[in-house]
Amino acid sequence: MAGSTPRTELDKRYSEEEAAATSWEQAVERLSAAELFWLSSVRPDGRPHVTPVVAVWHEDGLHFCTGPGERKELNLRGNREVVLTTGSNTLREGWDLVVEGEAVPLTDEDRLGALSAAYVAKYGEDWKYEVRDGAFFGDGQRALVFRVEPRTAFGFTKQPYGQTRWRFTRT
Repeated sequence: MAGSTPRTELDKRYSEEEAAATSWEQAVERLSAAELFWLSSVRPDGRPHVTPVVAVWHEDGLHFCTGPGERKELNLRGNREVVLTTGSNTLREGWDLVVEGEAVPLTDEDRLGALSAAYVAKYGEDWKYEVRDGAFFGDGQRALVFRVEPRTAFGFTKQPYGQTRWRFTRT
């Protein structure tokens, strides 16, 4: 399940002269620390859908959950291609990150158990899930878990302005 080291490149078209490519390790630190992400998916009729989610970086992928029948889960039934974004809502400071990939259902209970612990470690006891029947359970509700392993990711720095692209080759 290990991801590969991505090819990293600074896009000079969208970067100031003094900008340098950001390492993937720096991006992973920020993905791990980010509390809120925006999930973009596609409705069955082709219209876009964007919603905030909490997510955990674990074993080279971002993980989020949703209840059965929620809009994002319904969208993923027909098209698993998603984009997760996080960053700062400012123009001249901070970072923004964009991760593109396929949202794959995760049902292995050993992996879900480790992921449940990762949610508690990151977000606290309010995000404690019981694992059973290939899903998370919290507050009496079932939550399906999805994993997004990056295919392509982008990082946008703002001091100086720079755009880094990471492209992954899976083994």
